[in-house]
Amino acid sequence: MLHTFAAASAPVAPIAAHSLLVFLLQVGLLLLLAVVFGRLAGRFGMPAVVGELFVGVILGPSLLGWAAPGLHSWLFPAATEQYHLLDAVGQVGVLLLVGLTGVQMDMGLARKRGLTAAGVSIGGLVLPLGLGIGAGYLLPKVLVPEGTDVTVFAMFLGVALCVSAIPVIAKTLIDMKLLHRNIGQLTLTAGMIDDVFGWFMLSVVSAMAVNAVSAGTVLTSLAYLVAIIAFCCTLGRPLARGVLRVAARSDGPGLTVATAVVLIFLAAAGTQALGLEAVFGAFLCGILLGTAGKVDPAKLAPLRTVVLSGLAPLFFATAGLRMDLTALTHPVVLLTGLAVLALAIAGKFAGAFAGARLSGLNKWEGLALGAGLNARGVIQVVVAMVGLRLGILSVEVYTIIILVAIVTSLMAAPILRFAMSKVEQTAEEQVRETEHRAWTSPPAANQNEQVP
Repeated sequence: MLHTFAAASAPVAPIAAHSLLVFLLQVGLLLLLAVVFGRLAGRFGMPAVVGELFVGVILGPSLLGWAAPGLHSWLFPAATEQYHLLDAVGQVGVLLLVGLTGVQMDMGLARKRGLTAAGVSIGGLVLPLGLGIGAGYLLPKVLVPEGTDVTVFAMFLGVALCVSAIPVIAKTLIDMKLLHRNIGQLTLTAGMIDDVFGWFMLSVVSAMAVNAVSAGTVLTSLAYLVAIIAFCCTLGRPLARGVLRVAARSDGPGLTVATAVVLIFLAAAGTQALGLEAVFGAFLCGILLGTAGKVDPAKLAPLRTVVLSGLAPLFFATAGLRMDLTALTHPVVLLTGLAVLALAIAGKFAGAFAGARLSGLNKWEGLALGAGLNARGVIQVVVAMVGLRLGILSVEVYTIIILVAIVTSLMAAPILRFAMSKVEQTAEEQVRETEHRAWTSPPAANQNEQVP
């Protein structure tokens, strides 16, 4: 009995020395190349996130795994525990990035132009969702996993094509200094609506793949969404305001930064526990922090610097490590991939553009919204990984969806830059730009503090 108790209470062994060495090399190399390629992308007029995403492709099976398989297998061993170390660091980065993006959301504009954002979002959802479902029924049967229900496969493909990527959109807007523009705010608002719908549909389709979907499953997921939003609108704001008021009593930024990080992580954990995406909770928490009225942007500037310069680039670089583009060498996969890519781009652009025009926006604003929402990025990668894990997607279709994620993320920046050059900046945007500048400056009271 004593022996059993001792065995049960024995401490878990720490990370092995070799695993720690590999992890440190992975982080150092990924971050180094993310910085280099991010700067290089900026030299070519693209946002840094484009270069950061490309790092994963270079170091993953698409290039390094093909050119130097021995080196790749040593640096990125096919061990679940080793990959999970990188995944954990990457999740920290993306949650903080999305949370800080939520803080910078102008909810006054969202309330004032909520119908416009909803119209753009609906247009950008319905068309790609319908095209994706139709494509799922028409794809060559050899690409559909054996035993998978065609309807479930088609619906999953539709969901994969209709989502947008708030992390990629946010990083692109920040890199291009467009977050203060009305179009940038509308893009994030419409993207948030897209993601809410996308995660809701993903939970439904996943339930269909595992069990027969029931009305109760759908209603439960919908009830969680309503409850979360109701909590944010009622108890969430005064709670965030009270916590930030206590943190603001500190002279330096340390307590405010720690408070914001804790709240973002707890909110992300809450939505994750309810079966929704953690990113959604982090984004909503950021909005609460921004609308509480007690947070000093200058006090969060150190956190913003660490996230944008270190954690976020590492996350985007890590996202490409599971991409294997060598599958596109097969003609059937390549042709199918090009067809799906064309449908994904046309559906999102046409849907968002039509929604924008019907909402009273001009053609250049509609084009900019279509370009921003067209970026699928790592959110589509996550959706694809869920499909692969559940057996809904074959490796070939998974690769096709990854191709869509990469290409649409690369397309966003140049089209956004062209379209926004045709849209004049308003006085309201100039005021918002001045407010956002506070995020790049450390608090004046903290400039003379000594580092311990």
